[in-house]
Amino acid sequence: MPDGASGDSAMAEISEAPTSSDPPNTKSEEEHFDPKTMRKTKPGLKRLFLTLTVFISFLIALPFLLKSIEIYRAPLPFEDIDLLSTEMEKNHLVFPCQFQAVFVNFDDITAVNELGLLIDSHMQKLTSENSPPCGTCGNNVTVAVTIDSSSNCIHSESGNGDGKWQCGMLNGFDKVNDHDEDFDEYLESLLDSKNRKVYTVVVMNRKQEDVRIVVGQYRHAWIVGNDSVEKAVEKMAEIFIKVFVNGGKEEGSIRGEFMPVGADGKVVLSFSLLNSDPHDWVYDWDFKELDEILLAPVVDALRPVADISVESQVLYHTPKSSYSYWDDTQGCYIFSTKDLPFFVNSNEWHLDTSTAAGGRSKVLHFVLYVPSSKECPLKLQLPNGEISMTNGFISPMWGGIIVWNPPACVENFQMQHLSRHKISSEDLKMISEVFMGQLRQLFGLKSESLYVGGFATYVLLTSDKGFAEWELDMLSRHHTCFNLLQCGTTLGSLSRLVQSLPRMIIMDEIGKQVKYSLEAAKLSLGNVSIGYSDASAVSSRKARALAEDAFYHPSMMSVSYYSFEHCFAVYSPFFLPVSLHVLLAVIREWKRYKVENRKYLACKVKVKVE
Repeated sequence: MPDGASGDSAMAEISEAPTSSDPPNTKSEEEHFDPKTMRKTKPGLKRLFLTLTVFISFLIALPFLLKSIEIYRAPLPFEDIDLLSTEMEKNHLVFPCQFQAVFVNFDDITAVNELGLLIDSHMQKLTSENSPPCGTCGNNVTVAVTIDSSSNCIHSESGNGDGKWQCGMLNGFDKVNDHDEDFDEYLESLLDSKNRKVYTVVVMNRKQEDVRIVVGQYRHAWIVGNDSVEKAVEKMAEIFIKVFVNGGKEEGSIRGEFMPVGADGKVVLSFSLLNSDPHDWVYDWDFKELDEILLAPVVDALRPVADISVESQVLYHTPKSSYSYWDDTQGCYIFSTKDLPFFVNSNEWHLDTSTAAGGRSKVLHFVLYVPSSKECPLKLQLPNGEISMTNGFISPMWGGIIVWNPPACVENFQMQHLSRHKISSEDLKMISEVFMGQLRQLFGLKSESLYVGGFATYVLLTSDKGFAEWELDMLSRHHTCFNLLQCGTTLGSLSRLVQSLPRMIIMDEIGKQVKYSLEAAKLSLGNVSIGYSDASAVSSRKARALAEDAFYHPSMMSVSYYSFEHCFAVYSPFFLPVSLHVLLAVIREWKRYKVENRKYLACKVKVKVE
């Protein structure tokens, strides 16, 4: 046993002792090699390559993801929109206007050019001192003067070419004041103002007659009587500016609240006959006759300003809301002007039956109210205590109302059964005249046949169309101005809205509407520069309608656009977890590779040093 034990210990010592065959440097390397800070082999790129491949595949797929969630936006001409908006805000539209002054039987004057300068000077005094109102002529006027006397026929240098006044054409008219309508038609045949758009004032010197001034239904006026040249020049300038340009109004342009035309350029004239109590009587009307008397010429005359359609209806059981009382002095029931805001009974008067009532078309209501026997006759008392001659009133931007008392009011009338009547042609003609006056007031014009100016009182001839030619010109100019201002404002708002919401859907139809609106606006501005008021009004109406269509397009009003934050919140639950893990894996592998590479480099440096 002792010998065996000593043998085992000797073998143990031999196994633990270093062999004499190991090289000495190997021992030193193992003693100085630290696996935590060094490595002998170069780190591989396989793991890093795999993680980068997955990460790059995500990057490649990112454009496809963005394309799949892309919002379609038709290109809009933002620069052209801003240019139009800026131009309409800073520069008022000024139309070129041509005026012609004719002096007949003035043998003692020959300075025709000086007369033109004098008329122009008086016109400048009547024009606004500041920037000219939008829709007027401003300083963009030309004045041609002609002296037509028995010995001379002189034209100024600023004549109208072929449109010059032909001397001697009025020799056959001695009694001008007795036949205003005939003389008006004769002047129109001579001047042909419909084609040339020249505003003419003729002064006829009659030494034994009082001065009388008449403004025709076309584009001319005449002054007849014993008047001096200086006074005639003042009156001419006033007619040119105050009547022909401004339409007989004090302000230079129509205010926004007196523009009874819808945003789409359409107007619906809705005529309603209201029978307050059909148990007393029921009245009907021949609306076709009213259409022929009043509406057909008006619709045709106002065609450049608005696209007008007409409708009618007869309603029953339509009492008014205001209070009326019996007046023994007047012998009738009275409702005053302070009760007018409460006259319309919106609960009982179902007037908005038109399909255009809910759209952007403007509906103007014209109501013929037939009172019941309990408050008949019913008359309107004016603030001065007098009874209204028309027995009607208007509500701006809404329409007009006429209270028509049937003939049965004056009788001790008690109905035992339902009685049906029809309004006579004579009464219908009188009603149509009142409706015409109300329509003129709704368009911002006066319904009187006289204009009281600063130098004289002018007689205004009425037209069968309800509007004189010079009034239609004024409406066209002012509506052109208003439409282009609204077009520029609407397109400017659309541009700012679209640019502020980059995720808003812009359909191709919106882009086309904006493009066509700008083209129509440019066409209107071109017509303004050459003085085509009717054509400019039509183009401006189209431009405004297209701009409104683009701004209120259904796709613009829907909630189909969303912000980037909303898009991120929707798609992040699907892609963010995986993407985040892939990104973290790339970062982790890159850091590991850098660490391992530093270990390898440290090992190489140590080996070289030793």
